[in-house]
Amino acid sequence: MENKDRKNYVLKGNVCYTPTRDKFCIVENGYVVCKEGRCAGVYETLPQEYESLPCMDYGDRLIFPGLVDLHVHAPQYAFRGIGMDLELIDWLNTHTFAEEQKYQSLDYAKNAYEIFCEDLVQSATTRACIFGTIHTEATLCLMELLEQSGMSAYVGKVNMDRNSPEDLCEADWKQAAEDTEKWILQCETLEHVKPILTPRFIPSCSDALMEALSKLQKQYHLPIQSHLSENLGEIQWVKELCPDTSCYGDAYQKYEMFGGECPTIMAHCVHSTEEEQRMMKEQGVFIAHCPESNTNLSSGIAPVRRYLEQGISVGLGSDVAAGTSLSMFRAMAMAIQCSKLRWRLTDQSLAPLTVSEAFYLATKGGGAFFGKAGSFEKGYEFDAVVLDDAEIRSPRRLTVKERIERLLYLAEDRHITAKYICGREIFSKVF
Repeated sequence: MENKDRKNYVLKGNVCYTPTRDKFCIVENGYVVCKEGRCAGVYETLPQEYESLPCMDYGDRLIFPGLVDLHVHAPQYAFRGIGMDLELIDWLNTHTFAEEQKYQSLDYAKNAYEIFCEDLVQSATTRACIFGTIHTEATLCLMELLEQSGMSAYVGKVNMDRNSPEDLCEADWKQAAEDTEKWILQCETLEHVKPILTPRFIPSCSDALMEALSKLQKQYHLPIQSHLSENLGEIQWVKELCPDTSCYGDAYQKYEMFGGECPTIMAHCVHSTEEEQRMMKEQGVFIAHCPESNTNLSSGIAPVRRYLEQGISVGLGSDVAAGTSLSMFRAMAMAIQCSKLRWRLTDQSLAPLTVSEAFYLATKGGGAFFGKAGSFEKGYEFDAVVLDDAEIRSPRRLTVKERIERLLYLAEDRHITAKYICGREIFSKVF
């Protein structure tokens, strides 16, 4: 495409998407139309009204909706793959906090975030919900780099004013709230990257800080992201810190930051009680399921099948650096694999996830947090990735559905031919 800002065009290839979690829609040698940054439909034969639009013919390549990462820590990307022999709290104290303290240096932050953003752009992820650090300048730097890259994202300045290392603990709740409000106002000019309130988790945020963040949420109508019921030790800690609450989720609900009028993502939910699950369903809380992270830190296996059957909103997260890769293909594969282990070893009433369900979670499931995203249904924002799997050789003649399944386990960034976000061409290796 000559003009990367052009938002009216057609992609041709093997178009694949999941309008529901149990249904693959596959149109071989088909067309998907982008009009003003939104999907105008998928067709076996291109309608006459669209014949005048530029058409990128990707031949036998696969065309997917963009993948959505509901939970990733940008500052942790620098030490991914390290410390995987520890559980959550020890891992945070040994590796995470030591790394995040370095982001008080804007030079270090810029260097680290440039690497993160460059790799994220080359991945199949088109939208992400991202944690920064407590440092305002570093977080703004991350947001500006993402904006320049063309990514669509929510990014949070992390809040933590207790139970944290001295250099990573905000002076007090009042200063933390003031800095957070200044940050919100400073990033108002960004178009594709928006702020999301980010109390790290209940143990690191005082009651006064949570109350202040709740007021900011109501004033600016922002979504929030945090962690929930990831680790058994963490859950016990929350019980000790919040004896007046009935469960971990209630410690957020106490401040009206658990769904309802406050769009909310809670990462993990490995050990959520029945009460917590009921609250999430009633309040419309999104769960970011992070299977690789939960495995690496020995947290457990979330009962995703139960959440889906209850109608709770679920997407996938890479959770770098407890997860080792930005690849949402890896997240899909591990979601399936972990669900099989839970079914076999823990609860045979919860069937393993299917390929279509994992694909749905990585696209439309997580995309729903952004509105109409993650699908090629009419009216959805046009996010797409084009994949060339020709070099993954096989003597067999594979169906398109078999090729899709294979990519969940074998796809790498080098297989991505092109990427589009909100109709904007981010890159194309062919045209």
